[in-house]
Amino acid sequence: MSAAMQIVRNSDGHEIVTLEKGSIYSYGQCGLPYVIGGEIESTDRLIARTPETFRDKYGIDTRVKHEVTLVDPAQKLVKGIDHLSGEFFSFEYDRLLIATGASPILPSWTGADKQGIFPLKTIPDAHAIMDYIDHDVKQATVIGGGYIGLEMAESFRQIGLDVTIIQKGKQLAEIFDEDMASLIHEEASRQGIEILLNESVEGFTGNERVNGVKTDQNTYSTDLVLVAIGIRPNTRFLESTGIETGIKGAIKVNPFMETSIKDIFAAGDCATQYHRVKGMDDYIPLGTHANKQGQVAGLNMAGVKRKFEGAVGTSVIKFFSLTLGRTGISEKEAKHLNIPYKTVKIRSTNAAGYYGKGDKMTLKLVYHEQSRLLLGGQIIGPGGVDKRIDVLATALYHQMKIDELVNLDLSYAPPYNSVWDPIQQAARRAK
Repeated sequence: MSAAMQIVRNSDGHEIVTLEKGSIYSYGQCGLPYVIGGEIESTDRLIARTPETFRDKYGIDTRVKHEVTLVDPAQKLVKGIDHLSGEFFSFEYDRLLIATGASPILPSWTGADKQGIFPLKTIPDAHAIMDYIDHDVKQATVIGGGYIGLEMAESFRQIGLDVTIIQKGKQLAEIFDEDMASLIHEEASRQGIEILLNESVEGFTGNERVNGVKTDQNTYSTDLVLVAIGIRPNTRFLESTGIETGIKGAIKVNPFMETSIKDIFAAGDCATQYHRVKGMDDYIPLGTHANKQGQVAGLNMAGVKRKFEGAVGTSVIKFFSLTLGRTGISEKEAKHLNIPYKTVKIRSTNAAGYYGKGDKMTLKLVYHEQSRLLLGGQIIGPGGVDKRIDVLATALYHQMKIDELVNLDLSYAPPYNSVWDPIQQAARRAK
């Protein structure tokens, strides 16, 4: 819908049709865990605009329950089924945007069809989880320790459930280096969450309702399971089109969001994103990138040349009393990419030491051994993380060297900072 609105605002006379498989338009999926945890009162608060608003106010022909099953680039047609009427449909296009997003990965584990096993991607998913919790749920198991897994572990604890996280790998939050992830493990333990690492889920026990999770090492009792092991781009319906795909099946796009086929664009979680630090295409499915790419695609579809300038991999997560922030590439990514690097890690306060705030953050910077270009940063702490991770993201976008961080004119007042910001303290120690 970011693209559709750009076409509305930057051109006249175009007929715009949007085909949505579900029935809800334009809402903040990232807010779903906070509805389940009770911090947001209703999923209605997440909806930015309804189909009726787009239709009546902006003249966009918004279709719901319209699932596209085929794209024919030669005939410039999209075809599919209208689940409201049960009839097939076909639309011609001059320019087409594919913004089909991604779906949760749900392996074919034994017993995965039992009641009480859920993904979390949509508003109906959230409603199903909340309705199920009302039926005497006391123990929740989260499979996967990424963004959604951590946020949902917190939400389940906030509503009084006992929580276990099962992670196939050796750490939670694999976007962080292992030494930083240890801080997340400590916080989870402080909050009464059981962490099971290096265990692979094999199936589920129970009759109609799930009552246990079976791994390669044990079986654990549970009343509810949230599966959050990743997502897969919704691109399989394009296999016969010749549209080129890349990482994880995401559609390859150029800076103008054009695919390999003329007049077909793609954006969001179904498409690749150029990573400015790695210097190559990547797959980082986040709402920030999706909205930017949608805007860029819409402008180019309307004839306004605009580039998506790429991402640097910035994200931030709230996890109980901690904020977890990262940007750029991690130490393990630098190793994998064979980039010669160095790191510097410090602990520092979020305010002047004498101000009385003892909250300490842990900050790790990764930089190029020869050129000294900043490559990435990770920060974990109770406060002030979001501010500083955005400073690092800006520095990465503009290809700053670690030594140049010392020269930044960052804000200072005792309640917010020391004279030398923690970023600058770390940069000064870089060898």
